[in-house]
Amino acid sequence: MKPAFSVVFLTTLSGAAQGLLIALVGVELFAKLGLTGAPSQMFFFVGAALSVVLGALGLLASFFHLGHPERAWRAIAMWRTSWLSRECLCLPAFLACDALYGVAHWLGTPWSLVIGVIGVIASAALFVCTAMIYACLRFLQEWATPLTMVNFVLLGCASGFTLATACAARLAPSSAAGLAACACTLTLAGCATRVASLRRNARLRPKSTVQSATGIKGPNVVQKSRGFTAGAFNLREFFHGRSAEAIKRIKWTFLVGAFGVPFVLMLAGIGAQSVALFGLAFVTQYLGLVAERWFFFAEARHPQNIYYARAS
Repeated sequence: MKPAFSVVFLTTLSGAAQGLLIALVGVELFAKLGLTGAPSQMFFFVGAALSVVLGALGLLASFFHLGHPERAWRAIAMWRTSWLSRECLCLPAFLACDALYGVAHWLGTPWSLVIGVIGVIASAALFVCTAMIYACLRFLQEWATPLTMVNFVLLGCASGFTLATACAARLAPSSAAGLAACACTLTLAGCATRVASLRRNARLRPKSTVQSATGIKGPNVVQKSRGFTAGAFNLREFFHGRSAEAIKRIKWTFLVGAFGVPFVLMLAGIGAQSVALFGLAFVTQYLGLVAERWFFFAEARHPQNIYYARAS
C-alpha cells in the first residue's frame, strides 16, 4: 500500500496522546492508593495539556487525508458498521475527557480521577477502533492479525509513557523512575510483538496469483506490461513505489529508532535523572514510530498489485 503521511501522523500522535493520559491516570491512581507520593497538580495539568495538543494535531492531520474536508462530518454516519466512523466518534470523546481531566486538576476538584478513568476507557475504545480499521481487512494478510491491535496499543502506550517520564522528571521527580520503568517495559514489549509481526508477515504467501488476477490459467504466465502507458489510480494509491532495499533500510531504521535507542536513553536518564535524556528519548522514539507506521502501511501487499504494480 501507499502510506499516507496524514494517517501516519494521525495514528502516531493520537497514540502518544492516549498513552500519556493512561500514564497520568495510573500515577494518580497509585497516589490515591498510597503506593507512591502525590505529584503536584501542575504535573497532571501540563501532561493533560500536552496530551490534548498531540491528539488535536493528530485530528488536524487526518483532515489532509480527505478529498472534501468540508464533508468530514459525514464520516460518523456509518458508525453501526464502520470502524472508521467509530474512530471519528471516539477521538473527539477522548479529547474532551482529556481536556476535562486537565481542567479538573487545574481547579483542584475531587472528581479528577473519575474523569481520568472515563478518559482511559475512551482511550481504550479509540485504540480498538483505530486498529480494527486495518485488522478487519481480511484481504490484506499483513494487517489481518491480532498483532495489529496489540502493536497499536503497545507502541502508543510506550511513546506516551516516555513523554510522561520526561514531564515527571521536570515536575514530579518522585514518579520519574516508576514511569521510566513502565516506559522501558512497554518499549521492550512493543519491540517483541512488532518483531513477531514482521516474522509472521515474512512467511505469508499471496493467496492470489497472476493467473487468478488475469483469468489466464496457463502454468507459466509472465506479465510483461500493465496494459497502459499513463499513470492510473491503481498505481498511485495501492503501491508505495520503493525498492526492496529501501524498504529494508526503513525497517531497520524504525527498529533502532523506535525501540533500541529510546530504551538506552531511558536507562541513561534513570541513572542521571536527566530531563534532557528523557525528552530526547521521546523525540527519538516518536520519529522511529513515524517510520514504523510508514512501514506498516507499505508492508501491506494489496492483491491488485499482482496485476497493476508490475513494471513493464
